[in-house]
Amino acid sequence: MSESTSSTLQYRFDGPEDAPVLILGASLGTTWHMWDRQIPDLTRHWRVFRFDMPGHGGAPAHPCGSVGELADRLLATLDGLGVQRFGYAGCAFGGAIGAELALRHPQRVASLALIAASPRFGTADEFRQRGVIVRSNGLDPIARSAPDRWFTPGFAAAQPAITDWAVQMVRTTDPGCYIAACEALAAFDVRAELGRIGIPTLVLVGSEDQVTGQGEARTLVAGIPDSRLAVVPGASHLAPVEQPAAVTDLLVRHFSTAWQETQAAITPPPVKPVLSPKPVAPTAPMAEIAAAEQPEAVVGTGRPDPYEAGIKVRREVLGDAHVDRVLASADDFSGDFQELITRYAWGEVWNRPGLDRRSRSCVTLTALVAGGHLDELAFHTRAALRNGLTPAEIKEVLLQAAVYCGVPAANSAFRVAQTVIREETTPPE
Repeated sequence: MSESTSSTLQYRFDGPEDAPVLILGASLGTTWHMWDRQIPDLTRHWRVFRFDMPGHGGAPAHPCGSVGELADRLLATLDGLGVQRFGYAGCAFGGAIGAELALRHPQRVASLALIAASPRFGTADEFRQRGVIVRSNGLDPIARSAPDRWFTPGFAAAQPAITDWAVQMVRTTDPGCYIAACEALAAFDVRAELGRIGIPTLVLVGSEDQVTGQGEARTLVAGIPDSRLAVVPGASHLAPVEQPAAVTDLLVRHFSTAWQETQAAITPPPVKPVLSPKPVAPTAPMAEIAAAEQPEAVVGTGRPDPYEAGIKVRREVLGDAHVDRVLASADDFSGDFQELITRYAWGEVWNRPGLDRRSRSCVTLTALVAGGHLDELAFHTRAALRNGLTPAEIKEVLLQAAVYCGVPAANSAFRVAQTVIREETTPPE
């Protein structure tokens, strides 16, 4: 086991020191203990490396803002240990890290398993909304709803100890790191890049998974050239916890065969591959496996066109649903105006480095109160929550505005902001 720094991850090893390394990546809100029931069988063949994401399982709370940054921290940790090539299995968020590694560092990954994974997890709005709820209410609402997302109802009812463990695991996660992970998943989208994953890949999904279900799994299999699909009966999102024997069986068979084939392809005979796992006696399958940068446009000044940067910032701040609705309603009369504010308000001003987005939200809310623009105040209150302001901080902004913009203007602003904050911070039933 290890301590970690801001550039590495907390980890532990299990299994023989001379065996090839197999990495297991956990889901958002869980720790490496979600893999405990796989360890006895996997360590017969591999040296298993597990890691905790920042702020999870007591790991130091050094938030990561992107999946790529987490992948870089994992590689930095492995580099420090002298591990160069490895197999990788990841569940949900852990699967996103695996896909990132396969795309950006294919020479390091011998074989890949993606469990309860997706090339894009839900929508950016969903994950940023989850961040707002955590920032306003803490992790308790997310923790209490975790069993419903992770397990089938029958399993949750029959295994109260595991259900309680799941709730406590989420509750003890650092909120700031959880919010940063939500932001990372909001930005994660590798749908257009799946064809570049060139290593043997097992895509595994629980038959009852309502979070990242069979549709997402089949999208991965359709996009990754050398991939196979396995559906685990009677399992929801955390299939390794709910159906440990079936998942272990599938992982052993996948890594034993695919890894050996990969080693044979890169090692000329008769040299024996150094990292080839021990052969495994064939077993009856417990789940079915089936086969399965453009240059920026420029304006007349020669400067990069800020439109693409503007639409990206606009979506991140206001949300995809809002931006899609506004752009869809644009016509020949209003289209040029929408292009103007996307290019210059969002691509130029909101994208300047001089102020962070929290500060820009404070300025924007104050200006909208002063101008009496209550419709825009509503969606910019939502934007302020997404940009990291808490309800208490928004209240302070409006109190300050009351002094300098007038009590009547602030009275209307409080009414609008209070309605939005209630809508945005109330956890779903």
